[in-house]
Amino acid sequence: MASNVSDTYRPRIALTSYLQEASWGVWNTTAAILPGTYVEAVVASGATPLLLPPVGTDESVLDLVDGLIVVGGPDVDPALYGAAPHPTTKPQPLRDRHDSALIRAALERELPLFAICRGAQLLNVVMGGTLIQHIPDINPDATCQPAPGVYGEASFTTSPGSLIHDLLGASASSPCYHHQAMDAVPESLRVTARSADGLVQALETTHGGWVLGVQFHPEQNPDDLRLFRGFVEAAASYRSDQTATTKAMSPA
Repeated sequence: MASNVSDTYRPRIALTSYLQEASWGVWNTTAAILPGTYVEAVVASGATPLLLPPVGTDESVLDLVDGLIVVGGPDVDPALYGAAPHPTTKPQPLRDRHDSALIRAALERELPLFAICRGAQLLNVVMGGTLIQHIPDINPDATCQPAPGVYGEASFTTSPGSLIHDLLGASASSPCYHHQAMDAVPESLRVTARSADGLVQALETTHGGWVLGVQFHPEQNPDDLRLFRGFVEAAASYRSDQTATTKAMSPA
């Protein structure tokens, strides 16, 4: 079937970002920032990145893009799933509010959604799930976060018939960096990858659109962009479908 989107069209991908202190040149001040590996992965996969800082939240901006990536970052506020904070939990409520609103808006639109690390945890919470606040409490030998600023390695198996299985095959590995993890998973999501220690490594919706949440950090492996390419392909299909619908509704 011929596509309704030009072969030269690059899907527009919105990415959430940080608003916090940063340094560059002679400056040290609050800035809207995002690790370059995210935007480089989006560009290398054939799309155009657009950053959404966690201020001035406007869900309608998603009408202008073809996909949303909710990136990693600080802990999700346990108040959002009815738990008291662990001593190690350090949330940023501003980002929680912003990213939660965008996740809900993306799900309502069936906009392709790729949620990474904290993004996957927040997706789980938004849908009604809960989190393990500190993995070493239940597994002292966990290597999800070996040392500050040092990525671990997550190896996992995937579920047949899932997005992640179609893109990565029956098993794969990826860099990871987290001290929290999925606990209870709501019925609206299904677990589609786990590591040998039982931790949830991927989540997908049980119906409606392309939605994938991963506990690991695929953007830290530029030699394996299969998940990003699959997401960008879904974004291109979404735009094609939207264009076709608009044309069908236009007066002859």
